[in-house]
Amino acid sequence: MRTKTLKRNRINVVTLGCSKNVYDSEVLMGQLRANDKEVVHEEDGNIVVINTCGFIANAKEESVNTILDFVRQKEEGRVEKVFVTGCLSERYKPDLEKEIPDVDAYFGTTDLPNLLKALGADYKHELLGERLTTTPKNYAYLKIAEGCDRPCSFCAIPLMRGKHRSTPIESLVNEATILAAKGVKELILIAQDLTYYGLDLYKKRNLAELLRALAGVEGIEWIRLHYAFPTGFPMDVLDVMKEEPKICNYIDIPLQHISDRILKSMRRGTTQEKTTRLLREFREAVPGMAIRTTLIVGYPGETESDFETLKAWVKEMRFERLGCFTYSHEENTHAYSLEDDVPEEVKQQRANEIMELQAQISWELNQEKIGKTFRCIIDRKEGNYFVGRTEFDSPDVDNEVLIDASKYYLKQGDFARITITEASDFDLYGIPAEK
Repeated sequence: MRTKTLKRNRINVVTLGCSKNVYDSEVLMGQLRANDKEVVHEEDGNIVVINTCGFIANAKEESVNTILDFVRQKEEGRVEKVFVTGCLSERYKPDLEKEIPDVDAYFGTTDLPNLLKALGADYKHELLGERLTTTPKNYAYLKIAEGCDRPCSFCAIPLMRGKHRSTPIESLVNEATILAAKGVKELILIAQDLTYYGLDLYKKRNLAELLRALAGVEGIEWIRLHYAFPTGFPMDVLDVMKEEPKICNYIDIPLQHISDRILKSMRRGTTQEKTTRLLREFREAVPGMAIRTTLIVGYPGETESDFETLKAWVKEMRFERLGCFTYSHEENTHAYSLEDDVPEEVKQQRANEIMELQAQISWELNQEKIGKTFRCIIDRKEGNYFVGRTEFDSPDVDNEVLIDASKYYLKQGDFARITITEASDFDLYGIPAEK
């Protein structure tokens, strides 16, 4: 019995997928710690909880492979129990129970009390806002809402996360205060849709009011917006961004496509003209704002002409940040009734073309930063470099600022003024500015 050599009752939480899953894992870990359980994130433990993603084909495949890997470790006696939670098991629980029966139990996205029970812990309601963060100490994700009411044809998130539910402002301020007391300086606001925030609770889009309240939390110095939806965007948010120095001049607004024909089929509720006007209003209201977006290529019926329209628009808009995905044909979505008629190699070729275009745009925009000084937050030391970010960059997805650690000393979690000396497509190099 090799299990006897294992560290007893140490729970290893493994997180796959997006920042919303990171947040959910942190809440789970906070609950376990409050129950006096030994809990680690992606380290060795004899009990494993896998928080899965079920968004698109690649993510599902990674989740299934991870489950199979830990089931194999269980068979070999290297772990004792394997539990699965998150989006994949919310969406495919009956199939998973049938196909991978050696998992001890499957739980959905709203099953936290039952998961805790299976781990020998109680759900503690008084822990609202308490969690065990897994990100570097200087930033944390703040999930302001769960679920989504949008009807996008390609998206399975409402199937896995349910309807939109906003978290009250006072709860979020409380959570931000707890994080600030632990040394968090940057809050990254996440939700399936920030734009919708408050409609269910306050009968109006209330993101601007939330931002003002969070800006009042002592110790928080940057607040960053992720995942806004273009239709119905509350324009008063731009006023707060302009007036309140703590709100980063940055927004992540997934636009997905720009051909009117494709946007209509995607059920995005907007047009090329409206989207372009919205982005121009953003840049007019907040000059120098960094706009990040994501696009989908290879959607059913996407012609060469639709793709050329998209390419021309990417060239015209010159986004500071852009990611591109190939379309994934997801069962039970509206688009699943359409023929997935763009061949895989064509999808991939189109994604590559968009990213090549963006690399050139990013390189040109980065060259303009040389000689300029930016306030940067230092996330970590990696190899011979301290790695930081400007307010225009989010962790893991955007530019990083690299400072030679053999010549300069900086402290993780601190802000530093850095002068950019050279730049590549997605990295900036700099030196501390003279005081």
